[in-house]
Amino acid sequence: METRNSNGLGQFCSSLEEREGLSVLDLAGLNQQTVSFITNQGHRLYSDDFLLQLDQGFGQGNFYEDQSDPKLMEKFLKATLDFPDQSFDGALVWDVLEYLAPPLLSIVVSKLHRILRPGSCLLAVFHAEEREAVTSYSYRILDQRNIQLSARAILQ
Repeated sequence: METRNSNGLGQFCSSLEEREGLSVLDLAGLNQQTVSFITNQGHRLYSDDFLLQLDQGFGQGNFYEDQSDPKLMEKFLKATLDFPDQSFDGALVWDVLEYLAPPLLSIVVSKLHRILRPGSCLLAVFHAEEREAVTSYSYRILDQRNIQLSARAILQ
């Protein structure tokens, strides 16, 4: 496990401090540290393990090529981002966008835009180096400026 300081997380948390009772979507999967941090600020948290859903939806064949299959895409999107318009005030997207092929990436970004309320905040993380195989991480919020990363798997 590794702990990192995150200015982006600091900005995300600052936007949440302005109001109470907000709904936040976390795509890193359920973990107690993040749940406690968000709920202790008076907000609601909905967690989904987006990378697990991605692996379950596309990991049986060619991971990136299968992300263009309309039937698989539809099934995946129903399992992950099937929310009414303007359901959330913030989204912790982390690094999940890096694992999406262009057709699915475009749809996911559009869906995120649709399910976030106007003025919402979104936190996304991108690796500085482009590599063929990238280690995925599980993210946990420790405090307003620090995240804990745990390596999960190498996605190709």
